[in-house]
Amino acid sequence: MGLTEYSECAKSFPRSSNLTRHQLIHTGERPHQCSECGKRFNLSSYLTKHQLIHTGEKPHQCLECGKSFRQLSDLARHQLIHTQEKPHRCPECGKSFTQFSNLTQHRLTHTVEKPHQCSECGKRFSVSSYLTMHQRIHTGERPHQCLECGKSFARSSNLTQHRLIHMVEKPHRCLECGKSFNLSSDMTKHQLVHMQEKPHQCSECGKSFTRLSNLTQHRLIHTGEKPHQCLECGKSFTRSSNLTKHQRIHPREKPHQCSQCGKSFTQFRHLAWHQLSHRRKSTCVLTVCKDLPALLKTGPAPVHPLPGAFIILPAVQGLGTSTCLGPTSVCIQANMPVDCHNSSTFVRPV
Repeated sequence: MGLTEYSECAKSFPRSSNLTRHQLIHTGERPHQCSECGKRFNLSSYLTKHQLIHTGEKPHQCLECGKSFRQLSDLARHQLIHTQEKPHRCPECGKSFTQFSNLTQHRLTHTVEKPHQCSECGKRFSVSSYLTMHQRIHTGERPHQCLECGKSFARSSNLTQHRLIHMVEKPHRCLECGKSFNLSSDMTKHQLVHMQEKPHQCSECGKSFTRLSNLTQHRLIHTGEKPHQCLECGKSFTRSSNLTKHQRIHPREKPHQCSQCGKSFTQFRHLAWHQLSHRRKSTCVLTVCKDLPALLKTGPAPVHPLPGAFIILPAVQGLGTSTCLGPTSVCIQANMPVDCHNSSTFVRPV
């Protein structure tokens, strides 16, 4: 039997039916429509798989534990748990994995080359598109704009997520609880709550997760990777939320100003500690119990600081500058003459 060639892309097929199916890629035609939600597909087999979401049918059952699945590929992936088989082997180090996606993720650890470098901060990337997205952090460029409200985004995926706000129709309905969703992918994620299924398993420790994003975040524990880097000081973090918290130490605004010398601080507590430097040298800054009178006499005197307290003794003739004895949680014998009758301030660090 001769091959049938398609004139658009010159690709050949052994059967005319295969050619007809391939032509749908170029035409964009989706003749097979779901009667439940109206979603269309280019192949009838895709429609059949999709309709299982509405019917709740799970025709593929595991003979080991009785668990059922909608798709045969999901059953095959599940059965690896029972067989402990790891068919996907890394050619670099020989490590094996149950799923090909886990192997793909692992092989990135062997890829050292990152030819695409950011001219602003020097960070390197293996793919040029990653560099392009990264550079928008420096330029502030947001090329993806919402036609409804005009809001712009750095990534197209963020725009897609945002546009759901403007969509009223939610065609994808959960058969378990009746909750509706804009996207079928969101409904699929939601249904995991009812199924209690955790299909994404960590190849290192075996822990499973309902979402791939949670597994990706968990893997950082094993790899030690810290992808979120502070552009100010270069410190890196595993979570973007931790980076956000860290970046608060770099703000340019310093709203808390000292009325004595004009020096400004980012936080009020830093100003409070700074202002202590303007006080009289005879001032004791202590966090002590009620044994304070004993400290104010010449000779040995017990000081009982609270846990985590700083004890700052003033400058005394012959002893030089003030001395900080904290933080501490033990009993300290103050063996020096101190005269603090003029004023005493009790402070605890925040």
